Amino acid sequence: MKGFVCGVCGYVAFDTAPDKCPVCGAAKQAFKESDKIQTIKDEGPKEKHVPVIKVVKTCGLIGEGCTDAHAKIGSVPHPMEAAHSIQFVDFYVDKKFAERVHLTPDCNPAAGAHLKASSGMLTVVEFCNLHGHWMNEVSL
Repeated sequence: MKGFVCGVCGYVAFDTAPDKCPVCGAAKQAFKESDKIQTIKDEGPKEKHVPVIKVVKTCGLIGEGCTDAHAKIGSVPHPMEAAHSIQFVDFYVDKKFAERVHLTPDCNPAAGAHLKASSGMLTVVEFCNLHGHWMNEVSL
């Protein structure tokens, strides 16, 4: 899949490069077009990279008006070692950036977001330091 990747922080914009990166604030010039955002349809080690997404309509923490989105990286858990790990997981609703969760080798390969949206398309993009960006989508 094609997108525009921030050369500073790795954020992915889908339709066009923004004037300013919503994650790190880098200018539009920091973005480069890329066709290397991989999905379940692409070749490669997808069983350890494609986010497995679970949507929970009733949030146990915030309550009404909150939709929980859980993302486990891979149907087989991704390694989390210094030399090979998931660096971050980004959540988008209808291709609009919502949240980034940074991970370290001390974490499990998973992240969650508490979203105000109750409908739309949820996109999750993860970044592996060896295998790049991988994404998956589900309806909220």
